[in-house]
Amino acid sequence: MAGATGCAGWPGARLALAQDFPIRPITLVVGFAPGGSADILARLVAQKLSGSLGQQVVIENKPGAGATIAAAAVAGAPADGHTLLLVTSGHAGSGALYAKLPYDPQKSFAPIARIGATPVVIVAPAGAPYRTLPDLIGAARKHPGKLNYAAGGGGATTTSLAAEFLKSDAAVDMQMIPYKGSGPALVALLAGEVDVGFDIPTSALPHIQAGKLRPLAVTSRVRAAVLPDVPTVAEQGLPGFEVTGWFGLMAPARTPAAVIARLNREVNAILLLPDVKARLDSLGVEPAGGSADEFTRLIETESRRYGDAIRRLGLQPN
Repeated sequence: MAGATGCAGWPGARLALAQDFPIRPITLVVGFAPGGSADILARLVAQKLSGSLGQQVVIENKPGAGATIAAAAVAGAPADGHTLLLVTSGHAGSGALYAKLPYDPQKSFAPIARIGATPVVIVAPAGAPYRTLPDLIGAARKHPGKLNYAAGGGGATTTSLAAEFLKSDAAVDMQMIPYKGSGPALVALLAGEVDVGFDIPTSALPHIQAGKLRPLAVTSRVRAAVLPDVPTVAEQGLPGFEVTGWFGLMAPARTPAAVIARLNREVNAILLLPDVKARLDSLGVEPAGGSADEFTRLIETESRRYGDAIRRLGLQPN
């Protein structure tokens, strides 16, 4: 037993592990509460991976602290591909936002593949007085610090950063009410506990279609295909404004390259499936895919962009 354990660190043993991968169920950790955008996508990918890999992929939700609790759990897991992280673009800003993390947002992980990209949609309850983004901005200027908003996950998530960028560019003061994911944030918004919400179409769309939420704007450069009648922030008085979120899969650093390559192939194949593409389209997510190296370069670029913005705005963890 001792000899076998010691051999696990040898290149030959790691190659054998990679060739046999997976040898047991895989845990996909999500840093947000069930029912939100990241959770919905994670469950879609997990279902398909379970079939293609021949092992069950189990979702484990570890919400809180801007998804850093989940990231820390995966960073410290065995680097064998059996523990993965569903990461959002907010991961790129966590290093700048949190002074002390038990991991390095870039060095502690091995990127696998980007799953998809999506804008943020700014929504208000159907009964709210805001019918357009200028209405909301006008009310916020008239009552500084009185309006509040929900942004699932808090921290450096795409939704919370989109809100911060909007507040900065529009020169308004609104108070964030942090929640542990889109699910709880939407519950609060629908109950009228907050004035406005910043969310991903994935989780907000059913409530928009049911007439319970009113979309005020999307944060992408062009209008979202799933919400073609909703103008962009840039169209409504803030030219150049753009925030686009993304989702992807990562593993602990030092996971064998062969395992990363296998998972990358599986994810890319899954994104080509007609039912998956249809489901992503219905959720307002544009399928991405690509190589692990391309995803690595995206994370590096976004980390610089988000980090610069967080430091410039002096943002602090919620």
